[in-house]
Amino acid sequence: LSTFLGLLMIPSIYWLMPSRYNIVWNSILLTLHKEFKTLLGPSGHNGSTFIFISLFSLILFNNFMGLFPYIFTSTSHLTLTLSLALPLWLCFMLYGWINHTQHMFAHLVPQGTPAVLMPFMVCIETISNIIRPGTLAVRLTANMIAGHLLLTLLGNTGPSMSYLLVTFLLT
Repeated sequence: LSTFLGLLMIPSIYWLMPSRYNIVWNSILLTLHKEFKTLLGPSGHNGSTFIFISLFSLILFNNFMGLFPYIFTSTSHLTLTLSLALPLWLCFMLYGWINHTQHMFAHLVPQGTPAVLMPFMVCIETISNIIRPGTLAVRLTANMIAGHLLLTLLGNTGPSMSYLLVTFLLT
């Protein structure tokens, strides 16, 4: 037994034969890592791509589970979308205001705004930035619930529909 404990110290890629699913998933993760690395640029912090990849994987698997019948996805709940949106938005805003203050101030006034309207535009843009995660979470939840409701209504009325109406809806 103590002999096999040494295998736990060695990464499993060296002593286990990966399956096809493992190889495909690792290639997807590597591709995502490269994509996020190019988006973040050379100034990106080490390990920041893994945060985005893990969030992407969480949302991907939750939404994929919603494709199976009688499984309600947690991503269609307002609580999950808000609990993901608010901390991420707060981190991005704090990071932007601390490290790129000039750029953040530049985004408060759209280009070509008359000087008389600039104070009002700063107020409007500030309010829209503050309420953005809430409005996006509500929109996402409403769209997902509307899609589920539409699929339920079409699924329940399908057997009683006429053949002509079904062909019209499918074309």
